Amino acid sequence: MKAAYIDHVGPPENIRFAELPMPAVGPSDVLVKTTAVCVDPVDTLIRSGRLPEKLPFPFIVGRDMAGVVQAIGPSVTHFSPGDRVWCNNQGYDGRQGTFAEFLAVREDLLYPLPSGVDDKQAVAFVHSGLTACLGLQEAGLQAGESLFINGGAGNVGSAVLQLARARGARTIVTAGDAEGLTWCRELGADRAVNYRTENVDRALAEFAPEGVNVYWDTSGNPDFDQAVSRVARRGRIIVMCGYTARPPFPVGWFYVKRCSMHGFAITYATDAELRTSADEINQWLARGKLKVRIDRALPLAAAAAAHRLIEDQTHLAGKIVLVP
Repeated sequence: MKAAYIDHVGPPENIRFAELPMPAVGPSDVLVKTTAVCVDPVDTLIRSGRLPEKLPFPFIVGRDMAGVVQAIGPSVTHFSPGDRVWCNNQGYDGRQGTFAEFLAVREDLLYPLPSGVDDKQAVAFVHSGLTACLGLQEAGLQAGESLFINGGAGNVGSAVLQLARARGARTIVTAGDAEGLTWCRELGADRAVNYRTENVDRALAEFAPEGVNVYWDTSGNPDFDQAVSRVARRGRIIVMCGYTARPPFPVGWFYVKRCSMHGFAITYATDAELRTSADEINQWLARGKLKVRIDRALPLAAAAAAHRLIEDQTHLAGKIVLVP
């Protein structure tokens, strides 16, 4: 089979696209023919070595996949040949990734793809969707509560917005241009604010005079003085940032307002947490309620170029999807 893989960690140019042996199918494994994969920023961290993982070389890169079941191991009970499926939690923890024509996936790490859902659309949504589900579970967001998303037009932000709306929450989001604001409104944002030209604090005060219940900053550069000032008493703050982030923190006001802060990483979520989130995503995918933007679809052979686009921080209006 053809696959995009590395022999050692390093720059995108380390990715080779060539023949590898077909994966072995164990008793509890499902052999899947890949129809679409998605390029996520975490893929570049693992490939480069910036996110240290014990990798089996040659190592096939990638986390997400949509495909069709080809064969099953003798212990598999929930899938049959011909089933459409998806997965996310590959490409780390000793498991090979998804950027290949075929892959063997443990049955408990594979999820059904609802009928009528486009493979490319699904695979473009699932990583951001799982991130959104896990964060909203951490925050305990309830129907009727208010949520602020700093960066609502991005991949994670738009997933958070949709799943928060599905939970019955009131949402206020920021974006930096007219296109992003329009996208957020299409997804159901109650209020969309241009952070470049509008006063965000004034908009928040009008939307939630006592502060928002949940605050989610997707920028990767959290300003905790802002966050704590903008949440209500007992407000919950979701943190997304890199290893090197060291922002100042207003301990006093955080303490007095009885706030809580929640950090999480999809890479280290439990199988049970991921399955609960996958079930929720499938529920809404099946109803046609979840939308995602795809910037471009490329052949699987272009995996190295796709990784370079991510690392060079090329402006992308959505996800990069690769097709075998």
